[in-house]
Amino acid sequence: MPPPFADLSEASHTRGWPLVMGIVNVTPDSFSDGGQFANSDAAIDHALKLVRDGADILDIGGESTRPGANPVDEAGEIARILPVIKGIRRHSKVAISIDTMKPGVAEAAIGAGANIWNDVNALRAPGALAMAAIQGCGVVLMHMQGEPRTMQQYPHYDDVVREVSGYLSERRGAAIAAGVPPENIWLDPGIGFGKTLQHNLELLRSISGLASDFPVLIGASRKRMISDMDPGADTGSRLGGSLAIALHAAQQKAACLRVHDVRETVQALKIQAAINREP
Repeated sequence: MPPPFADLSEASHTRGWPLVMGIVNVTPDSFSDGGQFANSDAAIDHALKLVRDGADILDIGGESTRPGANPVDEAGEIARILPVIKGIRRHSKVAISIDTMKPGVAEAAIGAGANIWNDVNALRAPGALAMAAIQGCGVVLMHMQGEPRTMQQYPHYDDVVREVSGYLSERRGAAIAAGVPPENIWLDPGIGFGKTLQHNLELLRSISGLASDFPVLIGASRKRMISDMDPGADTGSRLGGSLAIALHAAQQKAACLRVHDVRETVQALKIQAAINREP
């Protein structure tokens, strides 16, 4: 299946708001919905509901990357995600993204019907660049300072926008040099991945200038930065903050928003687009 970026981007441009990527975590320990969809049937049902709610892409993850998360071996991750991808494909042609750092997991997922590799490690694992080129899939390259278990231990930057932008440019160049077509690449500044609240806010203010002409994906749904600004807001009480970030990112010309609450996000984007549309 060819990477869907071109067709998806055209659809997004026509309707006037960013693509929406719905999150499906097939994990027991993700920060927001860990354990809710660890069962394959529950995950498939949830994924198909997100499609009905308006998701353009489904992002399937079998390993948590929350701060302090423990790693999962390749076989275990594949066992979690393959039945879900195959189950979705039996019912829908929706674009499917595999959220993994492991080339072997990406290969198995793409073989089962996924067409995007969403890599928080930006294809730095051994063999990852070559695998992405061979598969011909879309790729999302994300910035992360450190690794999931330690990334929130005293993150530091001299200039977070410049450093994140430089890193994404370097990884984009490495992917292109390895044979990944430029049009198959999206970039993600990694909100919450080795960043303080102020780092996250600076990056969100700078979305439109982060990646020159390359599409930018923003994933800030339900993240801790919201409760940092609204103390007491647990993961189930962060919808308002998530929507505020989504609407801001849309105004900053983000190409895609990775979210838990698809229906609410799509509704907010529709209303924003209608208000901004010239009569």
